Amino acid sequence: MRKHWLLFTQTVTIALAILFVIHTLKPELLPNAARSGVITLYESATPAVNPPLTGLSLAAKKAMPSVVNIYTSTIIKTPPLLDDPRFRFFFGDQGDTPHKRSSLGSGVIVSPDGYILTNHHVVEAADQIEVALADGQKSRAHVVGSDPETDLAVIKIDLPGSLPAITFGHPENAHVGDFVLAIGNPFGVGQTVTMGIISALKRDHLGLNTFENFIQTDAAINPGNSGGALVDTNGNLVGINSAIYSPNGGSLGIGFAIPATIAKKTMEQIMQYGSVTRGWIGAGIQEVSPDAAAFSDNSAKGVLITEVLHNSPAEIAGMKAGDQLIAIDSKPINDWSTMLDTIANLAPGKIVPVELVRNGKELALSVKIGKRPKPKDQ
Repeated sequence: MRKHWLLFTQTVTIALAILFVIHTLKPELLPNAARSGVITLYESATPAVNPPLTGLSLAAKKAMPSVVNIYTSTIIKTPPLLDDPRFRFFFGDQGDTPHKRSSLGSGVIVSPDGYILTNHHVVEAADQIEVALADGQKSRAHVVGSDPETDLAVIKIDLPGSLPAITFGHPENAHVGDFVLAIGNPFGVGQTVTMGIISALKRDHLGLNTFENFIQTDAAINPGNSGGALVDTNGNLVGINSAIYSPNGGSLGIGFAIPATIAKKTMEQIMQYGSVTRGWIGAGIQEVSPDAAAFSDNSAKGVLITEVLHNSPAEIAGMKAGDQLIAIDSKPINDWSTMLDTIANLAPGKIVPVELVRNGKELALSVKIGKRPKPKDQ
């Protein structure tokens, strides 16, 4: 009996060992075995059908319908040299059929009537402009006017109904560190929203435009974003995306936007007059050098007049090269950009007081503001 019991226990032990090995290595050989492992999943509570938007998603939803994609094409004509029979005799027919060059950008609807604000360089020299709205509508556009000195332009589309115009914000109340969203059409992939902060304010001396007062942001801005919207956390427009600093064309976190206050003022003049009118006195100026500022207290003030154009308002007023302009229209002049903006904002024909330093002595004159000439490329 004991012998049989020992044989039974040995058999059971071996059977269990074989079963364990099969279950571990080849579970599919066992009857009713599970064909796959069991995974525990965790899900959040069932959301509402239309959950409320919060934070940046609400700002994006508000602003995105107002941002459009702009597609332009330019007909490149045959250079005159290629039409020369002697050139064709020696070099053959190089192809005299005009070809089309295309580019893309973005814009912002600023009026329900179809006026769109964008960059001058987006529509410059374009023979055809097509605008695609966020809702899929498309329309041809024409240029109402542009201002290369601020790199702004206004175009117009004609579509039925009231279009979703953006709400202008107050960039003068913005602070470094504020969250912003950049909305545009980078690389033509379609409307895109990127997030960042305001990195700096009142950036100038960048060599991008004549009049510079940029908002700097690290929100990703890439080719195709030009003319798009920079909006605050309420979805209000605080800037028009204009340029990036990048040696390779990609975003490095240094982008520049034209403040909405400047864009709005420029846009209103373009919409009313077709162009922008600015004040001008006809004087070349430069910053006062540290060496010059070391001579006296007066030398540290204002800007240095280096040139006075013949028969210009400055010459008629009695201003001379070597004078230091320290105030105009009772507003202190501290640097080149302040002087340029102050004079540009004065209405042509207005007579204003000017304060100078000449040979170490302060001098008061009056100048009649002239009209700033258009840039040579216009």
